[in-house]
Order: sequence, then structure tokens, then C-alpha cells
Amino acid sequence: MLHNNNNSVSIAVSDDEPDELGRMRIRARRKGKKLGNRRLLRKLLLRYWMLLIIIPATALLLFETTRIARKPTSNTNTDSETHTLHVRRSTPSLRKEPPSNLNRLDPTTRVVGGVRERCVKLLPPEKLEDLDIPAEEESSSFPFGEVLYMSENDESFVGGNVTLFQLRTENTRFNLFTGNQTFEQRDKSFEAKETMMVHCGFYNANGGFKISDEDKSFMQGCKVVVSTCAFGGGDDIYQPIGMSEASLKKVCYVAFWDEITVKAQELMDQRIGENGFIGKWRVVVVQDLPFADQRLNGKIPKMLSHRLFPQSKYSIWVDSKSQFRRDPLGVLEALLWRTNSILAISEHGARSSVYDEAKAVVKKNKAKPEEVEVQLNQYRKDGLPENKRFNGKKALCEASVIVRKHTPLTNLLMCVWFNEVVRFTSRDQLSFPYVLWRLKAFKNVNTFPVCTRKDLVNSMGHIRKAKPLQS
Repeated sequence: MLHNNNNSVSIAVSDDEPDELGRMRIRARRKGKKLGNRRLLRKLLLRYWMLLIIIPATALLLFETTRIARKPTSNTNTDSETHTLHVRRSTPSLRKEPPSNLNRLDPTTRVVGGVRERCVKLLPPEKLEDLDIPAEEESSSFPFGEVLYMSENDESFVGGNVTLFQLRTENTRFNLFTGNQTFEQRDKSFEAKETMMVHCGFYNANGGFKISDEDKSFMQGCKVVVSTCAFGGGDDIYQPIGMSEASLKKVCYVAFWDEITVKAQELMDQRIGENGFIGKWRVVVVQDLPFADQRLNGKIPKMLSHRLFPQSKYSIWVDSKSQFRRDPLGVLEALLWRTNSILAISEHGARSSVYDEAKAVVKKNKAKPEEVEVQLNQYRKDGLPENKRFNGKKALCEASVIVRKHTPLTNLLMCVWFNEVVRFTSRDQLSFPYVLWRLKAFKNVNTFPVCTRKDLVNSMGHIRKAKPLQS
């Protein structure tokens, strides 16, 4: 018997359905609102993003300025303590570790004709030990017999007894140390005569660059000298390496410092011993530097070594940014004696023309454009040619290493070169080609390639900027 059951499908209907639909609508509205807010935020970011950078940066700058201003300063320091603090604060981070290329003795090489060879062919060690300074020989190759240096007592100096104030003429750096070289005297200094009378520093006893009698006595005994200088606390001192025992006995190593450098080096635990030495360097402390420009003060030991070491027959100059790493007698043999030269200097690595170099000096802010312009205008007026080579070689040099024999001709060249950097700019590479060109008698100069200079020294670069003296 069939039962008539109710087969209809029951659909449960909740009393909460209207609330659930409401919540869904609310969520949809909230989602739409969030999307609208994001779009608005994106528009604001695109429009005002610079303010988001500038405001925090300004706040940080104000904070740092306030913090520095709050640093306490003591007014109870003595003058010496105040100066020491000034040196410490003006000195960038004191380097605790030596530079990576310090004390490297490995040779520098180059490829010549498909064969790699050493840039400086020094004698083997056993022969270096037997090297000696050649006996002085009279030479007829020099066009004059002697060079005399003008002083305040010399009657040929125009002006007689004048004061330092009177010597400081407009647009020049002439002073009691240099004397006031006129243009007429400048021209005559390039004319080879039996006896040459030139300005060459040390013009007046009160002109500055004072050295103690003890240091003078030591310097008088030097026959061969390797010298450097660091004025204004600019560079560290690097001990020379690679010397033979013979050179250690026969060669003086002299570093010229001023009081600022002494204090800066003491902060680096580099202190002059009671014997006047730091390692192999005899440190000569110079008082009363003549120029406010420390680069110009550095030209005195660089160019006037024949005046500082009157008994020396040979000298090697090394910039303070470099460590000398070869046997000095071996260097003299390789660069002077073997090549029959009286001067050896590194050619410039990047350029050949003094006019191109002048543009680079100005571009790198190493000299004032107006100073360089005055110098080049004078050289053009004097007829310095535009061609980039003299006697088949570069005349533009990089003078961080200078090797020379002290002869009347090299002494004259250094004097007139020094006068040029005083008269114009302290960038000595600009004046060297001109001086070499004007001194027609100067033929036997060895302008060695850059790789030779790299073999002679480990270059560290300048450690910190030298402090200028106050005028």
C-alpha cells in the first residue's frame, strides 16, 4: 500500500539573514573606502615626496649642530695644550694600520720589445756594497765657473736695505728670504756667463727658515743626502728601505719638519729621539718659515739642497707622500753615472705640454686661474713654444723624485726654478719646462719614465692637508 509521504524539500530560513547581508554590504563599503584612501595616499606621496626627505634631513642636521655646539670647551689650557688640541681636531682619523704598500721591495717592470724587464736596472747587491762616490773631476762642459747668490749686503741688489713690508709688492710673494728679483735680473739669470749672480733664497738673515747650529753642523758633514720635508703636519714619515750597508755609512737621510708637524707626529707616537733621529731620518726642525703657503715652504728643501748642504756632492729628493725604497748610491749609479747625466727627474705620466698641464691645474683647483693665466701669458710673451717635446724628450715632469749632482749648472737651474715658483705659482711642473728651455746650456738631463719613479718609491699619497701659516 502506498503511503503518500510529503517529499517536499525543506529550506531552512534563519532569522539572522538580514543581519548577515547587512554586514556584507558594510564590508563592501569599507573595502571601497580603503581603496579610495590608498589612491588618495598615493597621490599625496607623488605630490609631496620631496618634503618627506627634506624634513627629516633638516631635523637631523639641526640635531647634529646642536650636539656639536653643546660640546664643552676648556678655557684653562695653556698655549701649548691648546695648540695640541687644535692639531688633534684638525687631523682626520689617525691611521692605526700602515698602508698596504708600505715596505714593498718587489721590482716594477715594463715590457720593452716584447720582453719584460725591470724599470731600474740596479747593480747586484755585492757590487752595491763596493760602490763609492766618484772623485771630483774638473769638467769643461759647464759654460761658467761659479754661481754666486745675492744677499742683502750685495751692492748689486736694487733697493739696498729695505724692510720686509717694502719687499712685499703687489701680486708677488717676494720677501726677506727671497729678495726682490726684478724682471731684468730674471732675464739675466738665464744668460750663461763665467760668473753668475742670482737670487737663490736666504737673502736676509732675518728672512726665516732658521735651523739650529747643531743641525747645521750635521748637515755640513753630508756628502750625499736623501731629503724630504713635511710642513704643516701634512704627512707621516716613512723609513727608507732597500739600502746597502755601504749607503747606510755614506748617505745622510734628512727630514725637514716645522713645529706643527712635530706636534702632529707626536700624536702618532712618532717622537724625535735625543740624538735628533727617528729611525734612519735625521729630523731638522725649522723655525720661522718664510711663506704662508706651505707648498712654497716645501720648495726650499726641494730645490735649494745645494744651499742647505753646501758640502754635498749629490742629493736625492723624495716627496713626503712617498717611501724611498732603493739603495741611494745604486740609484745615483743607474740614473746619473751610467748615463753621464747631472740631473734625473721623472717625466709627467699624463701630459706633455705645459699649456695642457695648466688647464688641468686650474680644473683640479690646484692653483688660482688668474695666477696661472699671468704665468702662461709671460711664457707666451717670452716665446715658450707650443710643441710638446724638447731635445726629443718630454720637458713636462712630475718632480716628486729629483736626483742630481751639485754642479754650478744644476745649482743655477734650481735657483731660477725656485724664483719662478715664487714669482708665479707653486705648481713647479708648470715652470720646469720653461726653465729647461731658457737654460740653453742644459743638455745632460735624464728625464726617466714613470715606471722608473714607481720602482724608486712606494707612493702613499698625502695623508692629510697641511695647515697654512697665518700671514
